[in-house]
Amino acid sequence: MTQDLFALTEFFAGGGLARMGLGPAWTCLFANDISEKKARVYRANFPEHQELCVQDISEVQPGMISGRATLAWASFPCQDLSLAGNGKGLHASRSGTFWPFWSLITALEGEGRGVPIVALENVGGLLTSNQGRDFAQLLTVLVESGYRPGAMLIDAAQFVPQSRPRLFIIAVKHDLDLPEELLCRPGARSPWHTPAISQAYERLPESIKRAWVWWDVPAPVMKVGSLRDVIEPEPRGVPWHSEAETARLLSLMSPLHIAKVRAAQASGELHVGTVYKRTRVEAGVKAQRAEVRFDDVSGCLRTPVGGSSRQLVLIVDQGKVRSRLLSVREAARLMGLPDSYRLPESYNEGYHVMGDAVAVPVVAWLERHLLRPLAHATMSIAL
Repeated sequence: MTQDLFALTEFFAGGGLARMGLGPAWTCLFANDISEKKARVYRANFPEHQELCVQDISEVQPGMISGRATLAWASFPCQDLSLAGNGKGLHASRSGTFWPFWSLITALEGEGRGVPIVALENVGGLLTSNQGRDFAQLLTVLVESGYRPGAMLIDAAQFVPQSRPRLFIIAVKHDLDLPEELLCRPGARSPWHTPAISQAYERLPESIKRAWVWWDVPAPVMKVGSLRDVIEPEPRGVPWHSEAETARLLSLMSPLHIAKVRAAQASGELHVGTVYKRTRVEAGVKAQRAEVRFDDVSGCLRTPVGGSSRQLVLIVDQGKVRSRLLSVREAARLMGLPDSYRLPESYNEGYHVMGDAVAVPVVAWLERHLLRPLAHATMSIAL
């Protein structure tokens, strides 16, 4: 396949990880993000391109977008849809930025520059937000605009040692002749069509169900890397905790979690774990707890809002316990990025870019098995 065969527009682009996953078969006509801090990271990794527009999505006009894209990718903000967020839904200030994005897509359609494939990425909480009404409303807008949507819930842990389930809605224009090999017959199929997807589908109006597509994407068979391979022996910018700091961290663990640490110590072997601090209600009282996992999978990276949301590394080796923050390079590796990816000097800025991003290998898998075949299919219709 030749490079730059298909055209892409990337919205809520962050550090460009969706673009990284899509690879060299796609040329980016336009990219947008509101954050100048993220834009600096984007430009550092795509220095020869000038298509990035740093502006509120509601202020972007169709005339700013050149040409005609085959795919529009939008990883719109999840804070109002996440189970860990505020739960205000699709009409709140951050997740509600989907609507000006969609206004742009419909405006391009009105100019004769309609986009045949739209990919939306967000958290699984979109399926149940406002009792499923947000998901249904979003799909209704897609269908009324002439698209056929289908959804998959993909956990990045199938590709990298990080637990990161994300919802992917792939919608195509209704007149696109869909290749049979891309469709599940007769319906849902694991692993991507989870019970949550099936339940959300059952709640949809019949008009949406008629337009729905069950996408058939194979499960990966490659070996997922080890968490040990991600960890840097001596990372930059994140010093190891003192013995007192590590003891304080262990004191925040419940008996269940401290037992995991003691078992790792007793084994005398090397164990690499990750820790999040969380607020739990115990006997009616809120208490801060540190929760550790030694299953060779990191917890889901999140944007840093206060110290409790920063993921920690816990190393147990020959009975000794050490702890520190997860480094930004380690976070980038957990997102599937090569070490050649350029990161900012600021810890918070780098961690923020990674916590808000989409895992690169997941996008690459979708590109190979669904988006690229669909892009080829668009070449057979009159656009």
